[in-house]
Amino acid sequence: MNIVELREKSPEDLKKELLELNKVSFGLRMQLSSGQLAKTSEVKKIKREIARIKTVLAEKGVAV
Repeated sequence: MNIVELREKSPEDLKKELLELNKVSFGLRMQLSSGQLAKTSEVKKIKREIARIKTVLAEKGVAV
């Protein structure tokens, strides 16, 4: 998702999306550790998306 799109969302929506991405990240890390993950680049993409959302929340002054 684009940073401009994230800035347009409400803090509640961003927190929901952050929670969902954390769940996805956990699943990917479990697959990676067990050797079942085919696309290892997905872990990096999810980490960056989480960082973007946390940055926007910090800009809005919302505690994570």
